[in-house]
Amino acid sequence: MNYFNDVATLARKDLLLELRARDTLPAMLLFVVAALVVFHFALPAEAGDLAGLGLLWVAIIFTALLGLSRAWVAEREQGVLDGLVLSPADRSAIWVGKAISSLAFLVLAEAIALPAFWIFFTGLDAATIAGVLLADIGLCSVGAFVAAMSTATRARELLLPVLFLPLAIPLVVGGVGSSVVDDPGRYLAFLGLYDCLFATICWASFEYVVTE
Repeated sequence: MNYFNDVATLARKDLLLELRARDTLPAMLLFVVAALVVFHFALPAEAGDLAGLGLLWVAIIFTALLGLSRAWVAEREQGVLDGLVLSPADRSAIWVGKAISSLAFLVLAEAIALPAFWIFFTGLDAATIAGVLLADIGLCSVGAFVAAMSTATRARELLLPVLFLPLAIPLVVGGVGSSVVDDPGRYLAFLGLYDCLFATICWASFEYVVTE
């Protein structure tokens, strides 16, 4: 139970900081909505809903990247990460708490983005929403991990997208596939497998990331 209490405390810390600073979430909301508006007017009318789905995933990926780029800012600037590493809490709990708070920000941004997408492009169904939610878990699990890796380097702004975007490609494939086929089960299963596999790898490896 102490492990889950530590995770809840760390996630709550990030959420409370965001409520006070209002830094990350408004930027994510503004970016994703602005991206969809630009795509709506830039996309030719004959392009159809399939192209719109592709652009939705582009918006989601870069919105997640925007949030993850600020995920460890407080820990980096104020030296909080050193204190967390030296605390008696399991070090993997630091990653889990950060992934949960990043997931909360991304889901809140999508709560605005998905209705906007439905207004501009239509083509939003239950399979698409399920694919987005499953992809969100993978994006935040992997993203919190690679963001922690990149925050220790000088070129952190460059290293994060270089590490994150290739790992996000399978999620885009699974998400788009779940939206366009008649039987999305295999794509949703693929997303679930990706989430389980990479979450396990990140959970098991995070201690080595923060101690090196």
